[in-house]
Amino acid sequence: MKESLLSDLAKKLAKILPENLQKMQHDVEKNFHAVLEKTFNKLDLVTREEFDAQTKVLARSRKKIEELAARVKELEKKRR
Repeated sequence: MKESLLSDLAKKLAKILPENLQKMQHDVEKNFHAVLEKTFNKLDLVTREEFDAQTKVLARSRKKIEELAARVKELEKKRR
């Protein structure tokens, strides 16, 4: 998760706190940031770029498997 996204989210959460708690905004932001980071790390999220890259790898792998399956089928026919 990008650091700036976590920081932005922590700041937004701190800004919606009641006015008397906003005096401690810096400390609250740090705590929100730590909690958000820990939570997002537990979710084991990937970026869109990583997801797209893995989707392409999977598509190539599937194509190769289909080609190999067809080849095996062809060889089995010749063997009979």
